[in-house]
Amino acid sequence: MLHFELDEKNRTLFLRPSGPLRVKDFDEMARTVDPFIEEQGGLDGLVVETESFPGWDSLAAMIRHLKFIKNHHQKIKKVALATDSQIAKSAETFGTHFIDAEIRQFPFGEGEAARKWIAGN
Repeated sequence: MLHFELDEKNRTLFLRPSGPLRVKDFDEMARTVDPFIEEQGGLDGLVVETESFPGWDSLAAMIRHLKFIKNHHQKIKKVALATDSQIAKSAETFGTHFIDAEIRQFPFGEGEAARKWIAGN
């Protein structure tokens, strides 16, 4: 399950997975985020905050996740990963080869530092 919050004022999307990611999670998030991106031209940042990567509940969910990234990565300036997950550490290194956003990893619990980085503070 994926909890998300769009901070329109700061043009930032916050994601907090609490269990395996589902197709429904990405569909719901897209219904909220896509109109904002269409109107504003993009997001300044995306913050993902989770102790560890929860995985997906199905192959379809993994495919939807990859499709969401493909369709949105050029419209997000910065991605902050506040997690201790090994996947996040790899994403910071390898992700820059596949997506346009600047990526930075923060330790889990450092969500506030991640937010400040997105805001440029």
